[in-house]
Parts: sequence; C-alpha cells; structure tokens
Amino acid sequence: MAGYPTITTPRLTLRAPGNGDADRIAALANDIDIARMTTSMPHPYSRADAEAFLARARSVDLNQEVAFAIDDGRDGLIGVMGLFPHGPLGPEIGYWIGRDYWGRGYATEAASATLVWASKDWGRRVVMSGHFADNPASGRVLEKAGFLYTGEVQSRRSTARGAMAPTRMMVWLA
Repeated sequence: MAGYPTITTPRLTLRAPGNGDADRIAALANDIDIARMTTSMPHPYSRADAEAFLARARSVDLNQEVAFAIDDGRDGLIGVMGLFPHGPLGPEIGYWIGRDYWGRGYATEAASATLVWASKDWGRRVVMSGHFADNPASGRVLEKAGFLYTGEVQSRRSTARGAMAPTRMMVWLA
C-alpha cells in the first residue's frame, strides 16, 4: 500500500493520526468509561500513552494493520478506529469515541466506511470484532455496520479494568 489511506464520509474524515493529535487523544481517552470498554487502553490515560499510540501507528505495516484518527472537521479528532491483525479469520476492528460525541452515529459511520475501505482497497473479505457483554451500545454500532454475532463468547482482558471480561464475538463478511 502506498502511503497512509484517508477515508471520507458525509461527516467525517478518517486519516492518519499525527503528532498534533497527542493532547486531544490524551484528553478524550482519559475517561474510565471509554477505557474500560477497550482491551488495551489504560486508565488513567496520559499524554505519554497517546505518544506511544502515535509512534505505534506510524511504525506498523499498513498491509497488516491501520489506525485512523476519526476527525469531524469541526472539533478535530473525536476518536480512533483501527484494524488489527488479531482475528483468527481476518483483521479485528476496534474503536473508541470521545464521550461528548456518543449517540450521534459517528462510530457506526466510521466503522461502515472503514469496512468498505477494507474490502475494496485493502482486499479483506472477513473482519472480526467483539464487544464486552456489558457494552451493548458497541454491539449495536457493530450490528448497524453489518456485523453478525458468531454465538461465541470469549474472555478477554481489559487493561483499564485490570480483569477479564466476557466478550461477545462478531464477524463481518464482504
């Protein structure tokens, strides 16, 4: 893949996360209600954590994984969407949206656009995902984006919780 991809939707731009995003990421991600619904995000979430995330995003093989800054064009970065090589059948999608932007359809819009890109431009036919059982809102986002439940529940670690949590697994097929 040549260069970092950019995806546009009617309201959003999914773009390469940049060094200028560190303060915004740290401010939005330092929310226990966001961090505890992810597997790898610590809490508290510091600027150093944001810088480590940005360094990783710059260093990955874009043929294997990609992280996008979700930018609304007004406030700038409002969250992050990524495709990671964790799934048994294909990449796994993960995301978070800042609290002030919940309930506006941004996660569904970003996930749907990412899946179209993953199929058409990245050549992926299967994308996996999951959500902690106590986060049904994330399940609704994934369903609206076209994911189906597999019937499998895995126990996955949440760094912010410091514990394992039941995770309802889902799959998307191009």
